[in-house]
Amino acid sequence: MKQGAVRGSLDDRVEPREEVYHRTRATMPDRQTCSVLIVNISASGLMLRSDAVVTVGDRIHVILPGAGEVAATIRWALGGRIGCQFDVSIAGPRYAALLGKLDR
Repeated sequence: MKQGAVRGSLDDRVEPREEVYHRTRATMPDRQTCSVLIVNISASGLMLRSDAVVTVGDRIHVILPGAGEVAATIRWALGGRIGCQFDVSIAGPRYAALLGKLDR
């Protein structure tokens, strides 16, 4: 993980995040698939924990239950935590169904 790769502020979030604890898989910028832990999520993004080396602006794909593989852009990365913004927000009923399938 590149240290100091923070851009913007965590307070720039448009929507509140739901705290979750969900292990899944993600395809990283180097096209390698790895295990990640989603620790919070909103309709427009998520924060996950991973030891993967990423840079702000990189794109990843995260597998979400009920939503499949979702593309996201890295907004910040620090100390194993990675903040991502979905390329396309997960709307209303689809987002509610996703939340129902995540461990909290």
